[in-house]
Amino acid sequence: MSAADASVRRPPSQPQARAVRLGPRSVAALGLVSATGAAGFGWPLFAGTGSQVSAHAQDAPWLFAGLLVLLVAVVAATISESGLGPKAVAMLGVLAATGAALRPIGAGTAGIEPMFFLMVLSGRVLGPGFGYVLGSVTMFASALLTGGVGPWMPFQMLAMGWFTMGAGLLPGPDRLRGRWELLMLAGYGFLAAFAYGTVMNLAGWPFMDALASNIAFDPHATVPANLARFLAYCLTTSLGWDLGRAVVTVVLTVTIGPTLLKALRRATRRAAFESPVTFGPG
Repeated sequence: MSAADASVRRPPSQPQARAVRLGPRSVAALGLVSATGAAGFGWPLFAGTGSQVSAHAQDAPWLFAGLLVLLVAVVAATISESGLGPKAVAMLGVLAATGAALRPIGAGTAGIEPMFFLMVLSGRVLGPGFGYVLGSVTMFASALLTGGVGPWMPFQMLAMGWFTMGAGLLPGPDRLRGRWELLMLAGYGFLAAFAYGTVMNLAGWPFMDALASNIAFDPHATVPANLARFLAYCLTTSLGWDLGRAVVTVVLTVTIGPTLLKALRRATRRAAFESPVTFGPG
């Protein structure tokens, strides 16, 4: 077979395979759980000073633990609608197990959390649908592995699902390669690492010790005043962790990223998620 024939059979611009595609039901379910999660994260900034929501603030972590049921429903809808095959399930299991094993490294000390760069690269190669499922499942598995099961776990699953799905929504998945792609992924990982930390701060900030009056949530304060308190809370409690997470993500993306991207794309091509099963003549 000549080189010309090979180029016809395997065009260079062939789209990447997608292990999970977001169909209408999956998008609707994801929109519902994301809206519910956003309300769970941001209620302190939207509840009025006389709202009864603030009066039940201490119940909120357990009430929003019901979000876990919605998360499981979204993952189930995405998998069933996309017809997730055994190859995709195997890759999901391997990547989720790897991410769960990477998370305890450093135990989060100074933001040393190498799992984030794996989520960025996996979401980039396998698309937003797979990215959302992978992020949620990985955080669930890591919580079981480290004993970090609690009312905060659904928030972590949702935030990591958003984080990984966002990498799959970045432009140029079938065309952009090389240095510019790495720079884009590193930039996304840097910003998203801060976004993840900020969003997770919202989940715990309203329930901190009220003695820290200058940065604690005040149910009687206005939204601008509470927003200022929240920004002060982020700067004084988590900025160093978020910066460490962002820097580690960038360094690993730039150094290990090219090799891992090639490996993921090679595995995706060999798995041929979207290729129909055919039987040749006996």
